[in-house]
Amino acid sequence: MTTSNPQHNREIGAAGENAAVDYLKTKGFIILETNWRFGQNEVDIIAKDKTDLVFVEVKTRSSNKFGEPEMAVNKTKQKMYQRLATGYIEKHHINMDVRFDIIAIVNKIPEPEIFHIKDAFYPYN
Repeated sequence: MTTSNPQHNREIGAAGENAAVDYLKTKGFIILETNWRFGQNEVDIIAKDKTDLVFVEVKTRSSNKFGEPEMAVNKTKQKMYQRLATGYIEKHHINMDVRFDIIAIVNKIPEPEIFHIKDAFYPYN
């Protein structure tokens, strides 16, 4: 039986977030924030893509043995991202279209597989 190693998981997550930032920069995004906290919650990446303010959740896995990484972004996580977006917009007095993206990364050899899902979910009322 394998047990989860929190330190190892944090390292995988941090490496994934760094890879996601690099990926977004190559696509012309302007990175505004990484690991931005609002209350007890955190958004992985906040970026600008042309006229959109983009909140990005990064999910990184060692393999897709237990499913695709993006499947971990459930309704609870989506609602939390909506609250984070509202907090960020109000704090910085921003008037832009908002988008929620997911970057799913599977650490394959020799290069990680990066899957960018634009408009991955929409705000709830």
